Amino acid sequence: MDRLSAHLVSHKMSLEVDTSGTAPTHMSEMLKVAHRMGATSLRTYTRHFGDVAGMIKATASDLAEVVGEANDLGIVIVLENHEDFTGPELVQIIEKVDHQSLKILYDYGNSQMVLEDPELALAAVLPHVHSVHFKDHAMICAEHAGQLTVAGVPIGDGFLPLENLTRRLLDQGLRRITFENVWAYTAAICAGREPLSDVTLGEGSFAYLTPPFDPSMVILNQSEFDLEDLIRLENDALIRGSRAFFNILTGLGAKGDWVVAA
Repeated sequence: MDRLSAHLVSHKMSLEVDTSGTAPTHMSEMLKVAHRMGATSLRTYTRHFGDVAGMIKATASDLAEVVGEANDLGIVIVLENHEDFTGPELVQIIEKVDHQSLKILYDYGNSQMVLEDPELALAAVLPHVHSVHFKDHAMICAEHAGQLTVAGVPIGDGFLPLENLTRRLLDQGLRRITFENVWAYTAAICAGREPLSDVTLGEGSFAYLTPPFDPSMVILNQSEFDLEDLIRLENDALIRGSRAFFNILTGLGAKGDWVVAA
């Protein structure tokens, strides 16, 4: 860790550390790791299960125990909307803890797993957003995937309102934008969730991708492909998606230092 920290400093690079779970003992350990490596933020998401109200209470209780340590170490804890909470539910956690060292990581597509419109999710969390995951999704109906499924596609090949979301974030002053290549990733809808307001399955951000599925765009069963083909397809998706990512940012007038990270 010390060697990596020194390497980052010598190359004038910044670092963000990712983990999962909010258990105070784990978070305290990871905060110390992040500090030792010179990171400025520690991203996590809840691993509590059960009813939403209970998850909110348990997650907020965990984080309240460690925000003081985060503050002392100069690290921001960023809680992601990771397939579990709607925007307003995530804000409840932030407001319960009520500390400057706890903010939100907004993921462009994860609100779909709780059947929430991505733009409404952003509107709810926007004042608390510290950083984002920029990616693209398409929906696959149950008839073609066995269950209603969110599928990752190369940026620009899906149905998320990428320009609208990015414009709102840039207008807010946000510049910490992480590119994610989620080609071949799939996730089911969170159990018990029903479409929220302004969500119509099969339309808008929730438009269905229909077969035949082009593997360069979406793969539902990776075991059907040879390893070499998967590597080639993923590399192609990475290149095509990163090009679309930069085109969207520059098209919206974003300026700054571009850093490409694996």
